[in-house]
Amino acid sequence: MIYEINETHDPNLKSWVESANDPNTDFPIQNLPFCQYRLSASPDRGYEHGVVIGDKVVDLYRLFAIGTFSRELHIELGEDITCSATVDGIADNDKNLIAILRRNLVRVLSEDADALTRDRVSGCLVPIGDVTFEMPFWIGDYTDFYCSIYHATNVGSMFRPDNPLLPNYKYVPIGYHGRASSIVISGTDIKRPHGQNRSDAEAPPKFIPSKSLDYEMELGFFVGQGNELGTSIPISEVEQHIFGVCLVNDWSARDIQAWEYQPLGPFLAKNFATTISPYVVTMEALAPFRTKAFERDADDPQPLDYLNGEQNQKLGGLDINLEVYIQTEKMRAENIEPHMLSRSNTKDLYWTIGQMLTHHASNGCNLQTGDLMATGTVSGPEKSERGCLLELTWRGTEPIDLPSGEQRRFLEDGDEIIMKGFCEREGFRRIGLGECCGKILPAWGS
Repeated sequence: MIYEINETHDPNLKSWVESANDPNTDFPIQNLPFCQYRLSASPDRGYEHGVVIGDKVVDLYRLFAIGTFSRELHIELGEDITCSATVDGIADNDKNLIAILRRNLVRVLSEDADALTRDRVSGCLVPIGDVTFEMPFWIGDYTDFYCSIYHATNVGSMFRPDNPLLPNYKYVPIGYHGRASSIVISGTDIKRPHGQNRSDAEAPPKFIPSKSLDYEMELGFFVGQGNELGTSIPISEVEQHIFGVCLVNDWSARDIQAWEYQPLGPFLAKNFATTISPYVVTMEALAPFRTKAFERDADDPQPLDYLNGEQNQKLGGLDINLEVYIQTEKMRAENIEPHMLSRSNTKDLYWTIGQMLTHHASNGCNLQTGDLMATGTVSGPEKSERGCLLELTWRGTEPIDLPSGEQRRFLEDGDEIIMKGFCEREGFRRIGLGECCGKILPAWGS
């Protein structure tokens, strides 16, 4: 079942951690995303798992050690908190237990907490500025989908103007297996990749640095509980298996992609780097921002039975605003703020994340806790909602003007891409997903 709205979503809830009450923070007490971190001043110290509130990180290990939580949590979750090296140990639990953890966190962090609780818990807080974030999960597998019909239609129009969408698109959540080892945390610099380029159809391909480097604005989600090999995950039970979401930038080398995707699809054009944000916003935190699945045209086929659940149709969608900004080397030198390139929304995804996960496991594929899945580029119907430069510049034919006087068709060395995500709904507290950032460095040997 989808998490229901409850007292932890009350917009009037405030915290004794004052920064959490700032209306502009991504991390009010109604959010409480999970993360993995270590103290920047102690690089040799191991990573800890925590929860973010305002401008602080709550050390979950220390919080459990001081005994502030309910006895049930200490019995059921204590070993997962104190022994697991990542958030995997928490995410692998039943969603009801994770909900109890959330309520306990709200209780000890709310302004209603007594003076003794505040004093004890304050010793478990670490300023965000004093930490370095790491992967929240050990990501064993990564799958990227292609679930924005607007993105798929735009891209198809460039290469197949008479037939933009292939016949299977409205029946199958299309995806491919990415490279888990090249997933990096926000803030990691990205080297321009080399690859085969055949921009001149009359000449053999050349092995050179990519000339058409791009970003892709995506939403990622992590598997909570997995499934055994040879079993599936029914759409009616899929919410039990999704722990939370993050931002994803699936960097793409379009010139390499154009040559190598025939006949099998993405490979070296995609697997050189994928950046994720460090904060995992739980599905319970997102409960107020659930929405109906994409409303299909009257002549579109309905999902096949295994992908078609009443609950999924009613609340399987997510209302998350996604923004992309660019700041070039020149903009930084001239103190020009990052320039917004686009704003899209996950409501426009043709397939829900539940349908993606159910389809992934439908053949008996065994998903595991911490596996990352991404939606593919999230684009909307308007030009300002296109989630990558391939679409925004229409394959480089319509360059973008920047406030520095520069133009961009694709990314150049020194460009930084900053992605943001947030949820807003009247009657509820705004929550955010933080930022997902990466700067392009020259290719090796350049």
